[in-house]
Amino acid sequence: MVHAIREYDVIGVGFGPSNLALAVALSESDDAPSALFFERQATFGWHRGMLLDDATMQVSFLKDLVTLRNPTSRFSFLSYLHERGRLVDFINHKTLFPLRVEFHDYLEWAARQVDDLVRYGHEVIGIRRVAGDDLVELLVDTGSGTTVYRARNLVLATGLQPSLPPGVVADERIWHSRDLLHRVSALGEEQPKRIVVVGAGQSAAEVTAFLHDRYADAEVLAVYSRFGYSPADDSSFANRIFDPAAVDDFYDAPGWVKDQLLTYHANTNYSVVDSDLIAELYRRSYREQVLGRQRLRMMNVSRLVGAVSTPDGVQATVEALTTGEQTVLDADILVCATGYDPVEPAALLGELNSFCRRDAAGRLEVDRDYRVAADDALGVGIYLQGGTEHSHGISSSLLSNAAVRSAEILAAIVARESAPGTGARESAPGTGAREGAPRVKVAQLSD
Repeated sequence: MVHAIREYDVIGVGFGPSNLALAVALSESDDAPSALFFERQATFGWHRGMLLDDATMQVSFLKDLVTLRNPTSRFSFLSYLHERGRLVDFINHKTLFPLRVEFHDYLEWAARQVDDLVRYGHEVIGIRRVAGDDLVELLVDTGSGTTVYRARNLVLATGLQPSLPPGVVADERIWHSRDLLHRVSALGEEQPKRIVVVGAGQSAAEVTAFLHDRYADAEVLAVYSRFGYSPADDSSFANRIFDPAAVDDFYDAPGWVKDQLLTYHANTNYSVVDSDLIAELYRRSYREQVLGRQRLRMMNVSRLVGAVSTPDGVQATVEALTTGEQTVLDADILVCATGYDPVEPAALLGELNSFCRRDAAGRLEVDRDYRVAADDALGVGIYLQGGTEHSHGISSSLLSNAAVRSAEILAAIVARESAPGTGARESAPGTGAREGAPRVKVAQLSD
């Protein structure tokens, strides 16, 4: 059977904030390469399960999709506020940190303006080389069948996957914090009597406060291995670790310096909590002690060592780290706010893995422009938006550097496409990613 194969200069896999920033950069380029993005979700969404009404961003609105790359862009957060009629009110609010719900609305607003570059409900299920050409084929599940696309460059932004404690399996009573609001909604009118929350970071503290508010008669037990919640270091000098220039410093540093920097500044991003939220949780705990009805309990210096669903809820086994004593808690709900792991691209890359170089620790080697280091025989550019913390530092996948990172990736792709002897693309004058139709070739493919 003859299939029409759509061929693009750039195909992005995943469409969260990172590849959204790249799509925006493409749309603002005068002569951008032809591009398309695939997202398996039906619509744009970014941590929807944690869009709590009073949760704020931990990053300045100035680190939006575009401002650090192009302060005059029509895709800026300020442009969004102006269109929504809230610019003056936001200024009067005197904050750099908008509500998370509001920032998510901004991301959706921006995504709608580039939706011609995105195919939602499409999942890339396989990648293979095209023999004799500097192209790869992507097998894409469209929901109604499999379609083949070809690309000269791939930009992988497959995000993070939820991490659960060893041996713990999520179900209707055991949740990961990512699904909090969806799971709470599914409970309907049910009123849990005891909820266990595991974790020591911002999400864990937010979940604890939210559930303590929502279920006025429930006991909420916070389990974490530290003595208390640790405050995030968001001081001005420490925040320089997120500066675009810090990526150069980190990338060029010896391996032992990289390790030290990640250790020194882990408290800017990992397992830390906003100081105001820590103070609020302490106020609640102390107030309940005074009133003699303690619903909020802190099981510190402890860890979850087992969890089993029961017909009535879940049994959570918590071990005190100081004594080794184990306590079995009968609860209605267990929420694991235990973070995320990067998605290893090996499974998706398939046969392309044999061309990609890895370091002594088995991690992909990545050039400064976020291109995976590979044998020349591969011929195709593979760029990573995430999974490069070991080479580029803490901001490698964070929103803080999305605008600049995407600009660097786009500039690298354009430079390589335009270089003599690289099979430079041919485009009509003024044809960009939005205006130019994708090249279509016809090839014989097996069913």
